[in-house]
Amino acid sequence: MTDLLLEKRFAELVEQLAAVEATKQHRQSDMTSGDYVDNALLLNWKVKAKNLLSRACGEQSEHYRGFVDCEQGSFYSTNYQIMLRLKAVFEAAKEDFEGGYLNTVRNLVQSEVFSNELDQARELFGHGYLVAAAVIAGVVLETTMRQLCTDRDIAIGKLDKMNADLAKHGLYSVLVQKHITAVADIRNSAAHGHPEKFTKDDVSRMIDYVEGFVATHL
Repeated sequence: MTDLLLEKRFAELVEQLAAVEATKQHRQSDMTSGDYVDNALLLNWKVKAKNLLSRACGEQSEHYRGFVDCEQGSFYSTNYQIMLRLKAVFEAAKEDFEGGYLNTVRNLVQSEVFSNELDQARELFGHGYLVAAAVIAGVVLETTMRQLCTDRDIAIGKLDKMNADLAKHGLYSVLVQKHITAVADIRNSAAHGHPEKFTKDDVSRMIDYVEGFVATHL
């Protein structure tokens, strides 16, 4: 889901939450007293909001975890009180998303994941598993390019197409585009069982290049 679609979904769910809030009624009984909203509508909204936060923020984010915590409420909470807490978390996530802060956090987390995977590639390389090392480095490169395309609403496609589109949009130069093509050729040769088409030094330079590309562009 692209950032534009996520932004649209945030706006839709804000409207849906307003409709839930509009059902508020005060209830009084011998056991309880307080404001309540339509529980089925609230549950419907919570499921969709949680799914959006998972996609936009990640399940390890403060926004997602805060939303899950607020769902529980306390023994004495009315569902309207729970809804108000969920609304506060959701609005904070929406504000951070629209401000571009979540992309920064997401990319930092992704960079850390890629760093770990490239460490694995180096470990394999050090033990002589050149094909596996090249394949892992190639996966990191392609996944990075997919993320760059998603962030810029560029269609996801084959690596060569994404490479050309990213260069066309000015993310990097034609020289970088050609270098990525060369690195991708090593990955393709490794993935299709042609280790004779690259050398140990090629794989070593490939891993270093992919690491630098991730650090520069994510």
